[in-house]
Amino acid sequence: MTDQAVAAVGALQFFGRQRELKALRADIERTGLDTLTGRKAPRARVLLVAGKPGSGRTALAEELVASLADRYPGGVFRVRLSEPGGEPVPTARAAQELLAALGVAEPPGAAEEELTGLVREAFADRRALLLLDDAVDAEQVEPLLPDNPDALVVGVARGPLTGIPDVRPCTVGGLDPKSAIELLTSFTGSVRVTVDPQAAESLAEECGGLPGALVLAGGWLAARPKASVADLTKRLRGLTGDPVTRAFGLVHSSLPQPAARILRHLCLAPLGRADAHTASALAGCSVSAAATTLADFAALGLVREVPGGDGQYEVPGHLVPLLKAELEEHDRAPEVQLARARMLERTVRLLQSSRAVTEPEGSPARRKLAGLPRALRFPNTASAAAWLDSRRPMLLAAARLAVADGELDTLARRLIAAMVRALAAHRGAETAAPDLYGLHRLVLDVAERRGLHRERAAALLNLADLDARTGRPQDALLRYRSALDAGRAANDPYATGRAMESVGGTYQELGDWQRAGDWYGRALAQRLARDERADQARLYGRLGAVHTYAGRYGEALRNWRAAAAGYRRLADLPGYARALSEAARVQEYAGRPEEAFRTCEEAIEWARRAGDVRLQAALQLRLADTLDRLGDPAAARLHRSAAERLLGTGSSAYEIRSASAED
Repeated sequence: MTDQAVAAVGALQFFGRQRELKALRADIERTGLDTLTGRKAPRARVLLVAGKPGSGRTALAEELVASLADRYPGGVFRVRLSEPGGEPVPTARAAQELLAALGVAEPPGAAEEELTGLVREAFADRRALLLLDDAVDAEQVEPLLPDNPDALVVGVARGPLTGIPDVRPCTVGGLDPKSAIELLTSFTGSVRVTVDPQAAESLAEECGGLPGALVLAGGWLAARPKASVADLTKRLRGLTGDPVTRAFGLVHSSLPQPAARILRHLCLAPLGRADAHTASALAGCSVSAAATTLADFAALGLVREVPGGDGQYEVPGHLVPLLKAELEEHDRAPEVQLARARMLERTVRLLQSSRAVTEPEGSPARRKLAGLPRALRFPNTASAAAWLDSRRPMLLAAARLAVADGELDTLARRLIAAMVRALAAHRGAETAAPDLYGLHRLVLDVAERRGLHRERAAALLNLADLDARTGRPQDALLRYRSALDAGRAANDPYATGRAMESVGGTYQELGDWQRAGDWYGRALAQRLARDERADQARLYGRLGAVHTYAGRYGEALRNWRAAAAGYRRLADLPGYARALSEAARVQEYAGRPEEAFRTCEEAIEWARRAGDVRLQAALQLRLADTLDRLGDPAAARLHRSAAERLLGTGSSAYEIRSASAED
């Protein structure tokens, strides 16, 4: 086995901590009492593993979870509550990650309380195990706790989570000497430890028994078969700082300059995760060279390969602050910004490629795709979708970081636009709506910061559309009105017209026919002034609909006739036939069945010319109903038979009638 292979094995093994594991398992069975009522708490038991970064606290929690998983048939769920640099993850985002893992659809734009409520509801009757890694405080953990005593929560934090009752932290420090030496041996092999056991003990002591330092020391030795354990111990003693800082400093200073530079730039990767493409863009090297370097880093214990991550590597959280400090010391700010820009540009091109592969063969997008380098192309739609799915958290994080940066707004906007198109192409607009909502919010942030009125209007319209679709009409109204102001500031007739029509549509959904008609009228006036005939015909129809709902049949009929005339001028036969059918409906509501009969007959003829069989059938059924009311049941039966013949083996008459009523 090669040294690198030994290193990889060492990184996957778990050593020691048997006393801690025994205590944690015993704590599960301990009877917990609510501090206020004195009764058994109605919530999940919370176990806490506390320790400094690099102490192996997460590894201990994962080992515990693995040993308990078969006792929790509801599944094991994980969420990280801190960014790699230590910044707390917003509770809403943590809840979104859990809902995605649970397969629970989240309403786009839902507030934190709604999201955490959905999480608790999903865990309410599920015997599940929840790992909350790297929690900053109790305020992050408490909203995610299941109201289910059959569930178990394992938390990982620096110290006690004050505010959550009945939690006894299991505090971890360094490994015992025997386990620390076993960890080192898994990297170096037994020979170098056996020949100088005292040096191995000294090295373990120099590392404070901390797995974060021991892994780096073991990786350094594995990469240098001729170096002695005593030599490494001496080198570490000559450095200053805590054990992890000294071990990292030694490894970093031992790297060739190009590799050290790539390593430092990995702290710029979203969520501390990088694949060969990300590392290549950050370093400005080839993808193959980046892939080799990442594998070397994994052997040194500097990164971990993400299980099932399709070539993704993760920088351990305790190393990210150290990498940032080295980056600030060794790399100039313009070089760092250029690396960020290269990473974003590469991500944009991969997103564009992932969307282009969904287009038909011979389309402009596919022709453009063929001109890209092979490393940026996806062989088929399935591979592109798999890439997008596995990289989705990092892509969303990249968008957030790009917007927060403030200096790369043009690239940030391009990245978000490419993400919106790729997510819609692969996941569908409905499924991707929660992600799209967050992305449109980011666009809005950039537009407001830069004073980009047109982009602000577009973002507000997109957000308002999602608000309207998810049952938040008042929020939608506020955003549509703000979009109208932004559209006027940008002198953008499309945005202003769209905003006015959408305000009308929202009032229509609320059943406020007066306001709906007023706003449709404003939008129509603009379309008339600009001679936009297709929009005019549509808006006449929308006005006809709200007047019909309001019982103003004269106004409704006038507008439906205007809509019909507009569609006829446009040679839009289906539109003309539908407008006539709605005019016939209004005539019937107004108590004019003979006129409704004649108009309906005309509509049927135009539907036939348009080839709209479904509309023909619906109109035949409407004629049959009218004839029944006129006292001619024989003729009504003939029209119903005609409708059935048109339908054939497709939709039922009831479905057609219902669809016609909705139209």
